[in-house]
Amino acid sequence: MAEVVTGEAVVLDLAVARFPSRLAALLLDILVQIPAIIFVVVVVTVSGADHLNPASAAAVYISSIMLVLVGYPLIFETVSRGKTLGKMALGLRVVSDDGGPERFRQALIRALSAAFIEIWAVPINVIGMPAGLITSMVSVKGKRLGDVFAGTFVIQERVPARPDLAPVFTMVPPPLAGWAAHLELARLSDQTAAAASSYLRRYYDLRSPAREQLGLQLAASVAAQVSPPPPPGTDPAAYLSAVLAVRRDREQARYAARRQATPTQPGYAGAQASAQPTPEQRTGTLPLRPDELVTLTKQAASPGQPAGNPEPPPAPGPRQNPEDHGFAAPR
Repeated sequence: MAEVVTGEAVVLDLAVARFPSRLAALLLDILVQIPAIIFVVVVVTVSGADHLNPASAAAVYISSIMLVLVGYPLIFETVSRGKTLGKMALGLRVVSDDGGPERFRQALIRALSAAFIEIWAVPINVIGMPAGLITSMVSVKGKRLGDVFAGTFVIQERVPARPDLAPVFTMVPPPLAGWAAHLELARLSDQTAAAASSYLRRYYDLRSPAREQLGLQLAASVAAQVSPPPPPGTDPAAYLSAVLAVRRDREQARYAARRQATPTQPGYAGAQASAQPTPEQRTGTLPLRPDELVTLTKQAASPGQPAGNPEPPPAPGPRQNPEDHGFAAPR
């Protein structure tokens, strides 16, 4: 994932395309371009065999080939907003550094760089191809030379859906209700909250040692930004679920109050307010409806195990020996 700040100061998390998928897309594009080049050469040879001298024929050959090499990615990426046939097949798209769609100028720079430096220019491939590979490996966003020159990078549009939170992690555990009512969350960052949410979503997929170690680390990171500290011996997962539940409820209430206070003029203020993403949407901790909350509360209170969970959730209250597995509050 790459964090991108748009011109409107909105932070976006975009999945950067990995090198194998980009290489596979490039090979598919090459398989399309090679028959097109052969077709152009045959047409030029047949049509100009009688009235072209060798110099003119060579010029026509080179111009036709470069038209295919540059025109193919330029036309496709301009019309489809950042996609060639290979990228369509692999679910990739070229975007600007600010997360916006690719422009014609950027598509032209990328096509010229691929044609003359990185891929097709055989005499200088000794320099161009290794340089493009090195920049792709060094860059956080996997940029090749054409992306560096054009101010673009490639993202993965087809990403797997995130697992849902287990019902027990969507509410404040009863033993922590009194403590959670006085939480101060102003310093809790979106990145830390997103990491905690991801941990709780993958809680039952982690092995016990890794689960406890990662839970302690995340709980300590959250505790450094949240006050007051939790009761001694609080389980890390219970602590994180309580913090996220309180944060979600408060942000939802603030968002609802802001929408009520904002004039809902069609196409302007009302639409603008409704289009703004909430922190719980960014972290994936969406609020629950009252009927859903009642259902989940009954499920959490029942002695049976929630559906889909291979083991029961951790006890949220203090433990007899908090130094072994529990989360000790920072002093």
